[in-house]
Amino acid sequence: MPDPLARLTTELARLPGIGPKTASRLAHHLLRISDAQARELAAAIVEVKEKLFPCSRCHAITAVDPCAICADPRRDRTILCVVEEPFNLAPLERTGEYHGLYHVLGGALSPQRGIGPDELAIEDLFARLDGVAEVVLATNPNVEGEATALYLARRLAGRVPRVTRLAFGMPVGGDIEYTDEVTLGRSLAGRRELA
Repeated sequence: MPDPLARLTTELARLPGIGPKTASRLAHHLLRISDAQARELAAAIVEVKEKLFPCSRCHAITAVDPCAICADPRRDRTILCVVEEPFNLAPLERTGEYHGLYHVLGGALSPQRGIGPDELAIEDLFARLDGVAEVVLATNPNVEGEATALYLARRLAGRVPRVTRLAFGMPVGGDIEYTDEVTLGRSLAGRRELA
């Protein structure tokens, strides 16, 4: 493989979720696009790096500080939703159900990968608790997310009146026979009365 193509493939393979084969396919695809398209892609990457940064309050990605959510006076400042990554905000916002503020940890606890509490924005979270009545733990429903939620729940106990966790269970339109045991178990544990 020519050096520029090998370098591009190596750089693409560093992206999360991109293995060597996908990186190679992407690199070869980029060879086929026009020079104008390649320059637009390169400019978009440079623009993101130059113009976007973490919000000083919540650590979401923004072009202004504080971010639009933190600066919005209509947001409920008594509720704080804790997420792992900045890209977790968009799906929550799309629901139209949450109107509080956010706090981005920058990952999840993972001793295997050397990520402890000091590597996450946990102390910044504790610094934001004045006037907060509820902290919603919206970490991912995997081993690392669960460990992070448990750790935070223990540390938040007594600091805020209410600590909650997102409910997890069966998706709407799902079939019981195709639902894994963990999801089905959480669905049972999180059941609620209808009448």
